[in-house]
Amino acid sequence: MATNATVRGRFAPSPSGRMHLGNLFAALLAWLDVRHLGGELLLRMEDLDPDRCRPEYLSQLADDLIWLGLDWDLGWRPGETAYCQSCRTPFYQAAFKTLASRGLVYPCYCSRKERLAASAPHAADGARIYSGRCRRLSAQEKTALQESGRSPAWRVQVPGEIISFVDEVFGPQQERLDRDCGDFILRRSDGIYAYQLAVAEDDGRMGVTRVVRGWDLLSSTPRQIWLLEQLGYSVPTYCHVPLLKSPAGRRLSKRDRDLDMGYLRAHTTPEKLVGLLAYLAGLIPRPTALRPSDLVPEFSWSKVGQADRIVDDGIWEAL
Repeated sequence: MATNATVRGRFAPSPSGRMHLGNLFAALLAWLDVRHLGGELLLRMEDLDPDRCRPEYLSQLADDLIWLGLDWDLGWRPGETAYCQSCRTPFYQAAFKTLASRGLVYPCYCSRKERLAASAPHAADGARIYSGRCRRLSAQEKTALQESGRSPAWRVQVPGEIISFVDEVFGPQQERLDRDCGDFILRRSDGIYAYQLAVAEDDGRMGVTRVVRGWDLLSSTPRQIWLLEQLGYSVPTYCHVPLLKSPAGRRLSKRDRDLDMGYLRAHTTPEKLVGLLAYLAGLIPRPTALRPSDLVPEFSWSKVGQADRIVDDGIWEAL
């Protein structure tokens, strides 16, 4: 199949441990989305957090994708650092300076306890909305806080703008930034650039046109769309997918090693695992051993739906 270079998707995992079944679910859907459209897939390593991410996980993650049959056209390779967020600080610095030059950035000296006290819960989901407390500090107050030894985080001042977009799975979405999101952090007090800025800058600079990821990141999308527009980039199409959960309703996680790739590779085949993931996604009526390429011709987001999937003990029969 000829590649459609105008379509570029990405899989952007965090190398903080071995991938689990939920990560593979998102990876397969991202791969199918771009392959069905004849586009390119990019692999980016989101390793901003030095406390959780480890260099040794990079090659293991890539090897697990290859074992499953998921290839990529550009992005991370052994010895390649251009697609690791930990090595892309100059790009984030430039984006930060662009926003600061417009008067949109200010220091925030609040501790975590103070941030919570100065925030109001979002009516819909309980998220904390920062009040903008440090935006109103006087020059004397800022000087006093600096002299006390506090290192500030840096926030962006958002407008009362409504961001609307249509998600290919969850449909029309809308958020008013100042009311539903509030001023959010661009750079932490330790100097590390925050996820929202890094992802928006990377997606824009790398020419990503389609973003497939779990619906738990759906609320981040308006912030990233606004940042993309402020930085002069085109906005991708978004496809937020259901999550895989335990019978108790807990989202699968690396921390809990929920069917991680170490176990899966020792107990099943790539074809059986792909078939199970396709079944969980609603792409086939029952688990059947398949290669990813077998699913490309008939792939459709209309088959996936919005409901989270429960992974229970019956999964072992399929594996």
